[in-house]
Amino acid sequence: MTVVDTEHFSHVRRMTDKRFPHEIASILPGEFFVSREPMVVYTVLGSCISACIRDPITGVGGMNHFMLPTPKAQQSGNAWGGESTRYGSFAMEQLINGILKRGGSKPRLEIKLFGAGKIYEGSLDVGARNAEWVLGYLKAEGFSLAKSDLGDVFPRKVYYFTSSGRVLMKKIERIKNQTIYDREAAYQHQVEEEQQQPQSDITLF
Repeated sequence: MTVVDTEHFSHVRRMTDKRFPHEIASILPGEFFVSREPMVVYTVLGSCISACIRDPITGVGGMNHFMLPTPKAQQSGNAWGGESTRYGSFAMEQLINGILKRGGSKPRLEIKLFGAGKIYEGSLDVGARNAEWVLGYLKAEGFSLAKSDLGDVFPRKVYYFTSSGRVLMKKIERIKNQTIYDREAAYQHQVEEEQQQPQSDITLF
């Protein structure tokens, strides 16, 4: 039986599937998950990006799911974990630090990126902006990229095996995914509204 770090991830939905040998943690936009024990982390991506990161020696690994590169201004977020992990700048830091805290080593980290689909009509390409940011982040921090599947016009389902680094990915036909479009649009609207609120030097947690 898998023993999961519940101190920080008790809010993450878990499920089992007879097709997979390990328990599945399903994360949503603004969430991340790390485990010392073998787990499968699952999410569905539209224009968002997930980084799948592990230490191949210790087997500690996890995944995040972020929607925007950085906030327009430094401000407190309503996501758990301090700053809001809906932003790549915080999501990457939280995921990497979570792995290091559980025994991972920064020079050994294996990083894979997925998502950044252009699922919105029109000239605005949120996914491309996310992809440009995260690739720049890895370069600035001195990380190498093991594998990526970014861009295109399709949403993606991603299953990440934390201990082996294996990824199962399925691109979904756009015509069948109004739900993904609606969810991301609503989430982005919420973020934009919060960015209009007065800034505070107090972080609520």
